[in-house]
Amino acid sequence: MSAVPETAWGRVVNSIEETLIAFFLGMMTLITFANVVARYVFNSNILWALEATVFLFAWLVLLGTSYLVKTGGHLGVDVLVRALSPGPRRVVTLIASGCCILFALLLMIGSWQYWLPFAGERAWYEVNDIAMPDWLRFIEPILNEGELYEKLPRFIPYFVLPLSMTLLTFRFLQVAFQIWKGHDTLLIASHEAEEMVEEAARSNEKDQ
Repeated sequence: MSAVPETAWGRVVNSIEETLIAFFLGMMTLITFANVVARYVFNSNILWALEATVFLFAWLVLLGTSYLVKTGGHLGVDVLVRALSPGPRRVVTLIASGCCILFALLLMIGSWQYWLPFAGERAWYEVNDIAMPDWLRFIEPILNEGELYEKLPRFIPYFVLPLSMTLLTFRFLQVAFQIWKGHDTLLIASHEAEEMVEEAARSNEKDQ
């Protein structure tokens, strides 16, 4: 499977996604390193470090899932599908795409149903350790009846659930459309693993 063809706007979105994923990974590394230094060098502890790392990891993984659907980065078993002729292969792949879209839709609906109460009647729910940044206090009159947040409200880190599942649904729709138009034939890119093995074998032969 090839990556979904990019328009100019698509390239901008692609850059934003890649930047966010790199940012989350970098922040996780930085916070973890700072906490290790604080603990073993200064005999102290960054109280909010673990919780922040967990949230960053969730954003990284969930956004990365939809991003890899778009770029064809997911791996899978395609031995039987590749054994089919082009016509039946297209039909089977479209059926698989439909199953993926249905699954993503169910996840999207469930994630929105789970998240919406945290932006409504449960907007006062806070995380355990991460302090509320001052630049976000404009939301207090809107969602918390003017009451001050001591910690970050949960609906902010939890928003990754509906966001990522909506993106995942959209990406599967994109891929299904490409297959329907005949631009792609597979949902997965398991052949990349084979290419990596072959490349490693060629590299070993050169070393010898």
